[in-house]
Amino acid sequence: MNNSIFKIKNTLIGILILSSFNVIAGNEDRVGSAGASHMLVNPWARSASMGDVGISCVNGLEATFVNIAGLAFTDKTQIKFNYSNWMGTAGISLNSAGIAQRITESDVIAVSVQSMNYGDIPITTVANPEGNIGFFSPRANIFNIGYARAFSSSIYGGINFKVISENISNLKSSGIAFDAGIRYVTGEQDQIKFGIALKNVGPTVKFKGDGLANQVFYTATGNVASLEQRSASYELPSLLVIGGSYDFILNEKNKINLALGFTANSFSSDQYRLGLAYAMSAEKVAFNLSGGFVYEKNLFSAENRSNALVGPTAGFSIDALVGESKSALGIEYAARFAGVFGIIHTVGATISLK
Repeated sequence: MNNSIFKIKNTLIGILILSSFNVIAGNEDRVGSAGASHMLVNPWARSASMGDVGISCVNGLEATFVNIAGLAFTDKTQIKFNYSNWMGTAGISLNSAGIAQRITESDVIAVSVQSMNYGDIPITTVANPEGNIGFFSPRANIFNIGYARAFSSSIYGGINFKVISENISNLKSSGIAFDAGIRYVTGEQDQIKFGIALKNVGPTVKFKGDGLANQVFYTATGNVASLEQRSASYELPSLLVIGGSYDFILNEKNKINLALGFTANSFSSDQYRLGLAYAMSAEKVAFNLSGGFVYEKNLFSAENRSNALVGPTAGFSIDALVGESKSALGIEYAARFAGVFGIIHTVGATISLK
């Protein structure tokens, strides 16, 4: 059994190390050339409020986005629902839901889904430029199946499989990808943590559908033919994240968490992350206040800034602790300041059974 555990652990570490060479091999000439950018959006409020810095410290279902290894810290069952007004007043809604379930003393599985809805858009054609012929609703979805395991009291790892899709009225694309991550925990009170994760690794994807076919009329012959266009394939926005955190344990019911992180993007500028969270628990309630900051090249240049998801973040969560086991029924909120797009608000609810 121990040999099996070490083989799995070494395989996971090997995947991360070998694959990371491809991830960090990008250059600025590749910026903006990847597709499926909705894979870079964190749908969960608690981890988003710290600027996605919790690579080594985010636990439970939210770890399926940040670092899948944190899923191994699920107590028993966790259910989450979150909503975001994506890009402020742009009229885009981001909904997410999921469940994480401990199946053995060491193993946890999770299923979650993210759906980005762009609203109803009028259908227009050359013959009907004003529309009035119906609507279509573009969507971008991600379906996740995650697994994490505690290999020892210090080493945790996991892997997350994704099915991604995007569609408009007459075009769609779909593909698969995976994340893999590990976490190392040490210290007398497990207050020192390190994490590394490889995300969004998968084959290239392309759009398909009737939207690529056009009817062509040849005036000389009077014939009508179909012209089929070819869609170029695109790569997924793969990246490597590395982070560490330290818990300043003030007393049994109060602690402060300081976290640092680095994101090596293949198709955009690298990012540096800083997060701070204060957690307080009482007999019947737990409270968490958090904030973060994401730095990227040209952050302070309005003309050259290329990413809206940088700069400050903030949020809080409140959990009611019920029953003898202190299961948590909580609400959460996060604010991401997206420059000209305004503030992205994320609200949600969490049920954590112990």
